[in-house]
Amino acid sequence: MVPGGTLELSGERFVVHYRLAGEEDEARQRAQAITVEQTIEFPADLVAAGDIHDHVLGRIASFEPSAGGTGWDVAISYAVEVAGTELTQLVNVVFGNISLIPGIRLERLELSSSLLKRFRGPRFGRQGLREMFDAPERPLLSTAIKPMGLSVRELAGFAHAFALGGIDVVKDDHGLTDQPFGRYRERLERCVEEIDRANRKTGGRTIFMPNVTADGDDVFERARLAREVGAGGLLVAPGLVGFDTVRALAEDDSIGLPIMSHPSYQGAFVVGRESGISHYALFGQLARLAGADASVYPNYGGRFAFTRDDCRSIAAGTVVEMGDVRPIFPAPGGGMSLEKMPEMLETYGRELIFLIGGALHRGEDLVETSAYFRQLAERMREMGRD
Repeated sequence: MVPGGTLELSGERFVVHYRLAGEEDEARQRAQAITVEQTIEFPADLVAAGDIHDHVLGRIASFEPSAGGTGWDVAISYAVEVAGTELTQLVNVVFGNISLIPGIRLERLELSSSLLKRFRGPRFGRQGLREMFDAPERPLLSTAIKPMGLSVRELAGFAHAFALGGIDVVKDDHGLTDQPFGRYRERLERCVEEIDRANRKTGGRTIFMPNVTADGDDVFERARLAREVGAGGLLVAPGLVGFDTVRALAEDDSIGLPIMSHPSYQGAFVVGRESGISHYALFGQLARLAGADASVYPNYGGRFAFTRDDCRSIAAGTVVEMGDVRPIFPAPGGGMSLEKMPEMLETYGRELIFLIGGALHRGEDLVETSAYFRQLAERMREMGRD
């Protein structure tokens, strides 16, 4: 038996909602195991009465059948102190070791007010991006320069055409980094130059978001170079660099640029229905806590397996009340087309970033196709009014 401890604890707790698979007895045992595994990771019966057993150990707050009889909805509360002061530890508590156990799915976070105050969240959020583009009502527009293998000159030419057409955000495709056929610095400088040249012609506000996903400190070096050269934002994949790297980028005042998160390497968390993390929590809540201003994810009906309900849940997670953590834009992409825009308006309303990539190249003139993209969004300013 080990001492139970007498600790200075606030008594404040936060709640994490899980969905557990299996028969009731099995699910109840799994829920009890979560309370231990995610906190003390020590046999609970060997801990004497005291604060460790009574407060540090997780608690089952509720246990009930899931809608449709597909499992069990379980809420587990944790003392705020177990999350420490770091985003890494919060993620570790809510889904660390149990991510290795099948039949457990993280559904949503219900964080306490003091815990939410520890996270600055997105620097700009929805409202900040709308102000940046002077777009108080319409959906925002984004596209990516691609395919990999084109010269920097060719990619920058695409960026120029997109900006002439009035697209708000021109970003690197997530596969463009610092390859021999497309060095990061040269691509950054040329794309910013070409977009600035287009903006001077049109009076537009198009920005370039380079992909700063990279190894270690290279992420910050590329981000600071982007700011120095005149990029208007950053693309980063939290699945590759970690949520806390995104947080550090968002909070660095020497960078101070909006961030668009990319879902690369996060798919394994959401493709299963009985394990992993819900779309709502991963692309909505966690992206916001990390400081992303927009969250890219695959739209339903494309080449990925996301459903319409999955995508709607992401949009809900980007705006759910989370203290002072600002709402962010959902940015559905992956197989998007101009023809799908009215349906997307019906699904999401005007609070989204339309992300259309390769489909814009199907038109005869890239500037005209981009301008038509913008015209459709302008019309939606009226169509999407409540």
